[in-house]
Amino acid sequence: MTRPEVRIYEVGPRDGLQAEATIVSTEAKLAFIHMLAAAGLREIETTSLVSPKAIPQMADADELLKQLVRRPGVRYPVLVPNARGLERAIAAEVDAICLITAATNGYVQHNIGMSIDESLAAFEPIAAEARRRGWWIRAYISTAFGCPYEGRVDERAVVSVAERLLRMGVDELSISDTLGVAAPLDVARVLSALDGAGIGAEVIALHLHDTRGTALANVMAALELGVRCFDSSAGGTGGSPYAPGSAGNLATEDLVYLLDRQGVRSGVNLDGILAAARFIATQLGGEVGSRVGRAGAWPQ
Repeated sequence: MTRPEVRIYEVGPRDGLQAEATIVSTEAKLAFIHMLAAAGLREIETTSLVSPKAIPQMADADELLKQLVRRPGVRYPVLVPNARGLERAIAAEVDAICLITAATNGYVQHNIGMSIDESLAAFEPIAAEARRRGWWIRAYISTAFGCPYEGRVDERAVVSVAERLLRMGVDELSISDTLGVAAPLDVARVLSALDGAGIGAEVIALHLHDTRGTALANVMAALELGVRCFDSSAGGTGGSPYAPGSAGNLATEDLVYLLDRQGVRSGVNLDGILAAARFIATQLGGEVGSRVGRAGAWPQ
């Protein structure tokens, strides 16, 4: 029987670091990205072309992209929040970008100072230019399961935003449990609504936070429903500065361990991920907080 295969989309260098108070040097970020690629990751979200005043950790984005040595076969997307970010992406000669909106107006307003409608209108020319250049485009739909400002989120709101993004020509939708509130039934509810609208699992990734310890259970539920791309962060770092109470992302090493034990192929080497997780934890002045980071692989 053919074993299933998934893509692991690494968000550690961007989403994992963005809310950290300790500023990591450009050299250390580059070393971290190199270690992630060497471990077999083929998609590594590298940085955010946002104002340094908004996210000080990303102040070195232009310099990082200038120094980045791109490994063949690896995609290095960057987050583009606005027209100025697009200009910087063009100057950096990127070939993959991410856009970010949400299923709730409250979160989008706190995150990028716009309503959902305004954010999508702003993304239209960015997506059009990206398509013209042949770039790969991903879009995050944050707060797809719960919002710190509006509470429970109706799946119809997620579908509405998803449909509008796909009409722009977005290649992939990352459905995001920004607060880490979802359980498997929530995953099934939202994915079923998307499927009912003709949005299949082939264009969906799941972005999970492990705030309440349900991320891996949600992975298993999504696998059963055909999802084959999952976002994660080496070391489990991360959390949105605009989502009070959110904890770290699903740790890449926890995800890889689960997939390995389940016989699901990812092409990612667990020992290499653990080395990268320990490296970035040292740069942040702490220890790896993930379950596999603490316990190690097995058999050891």
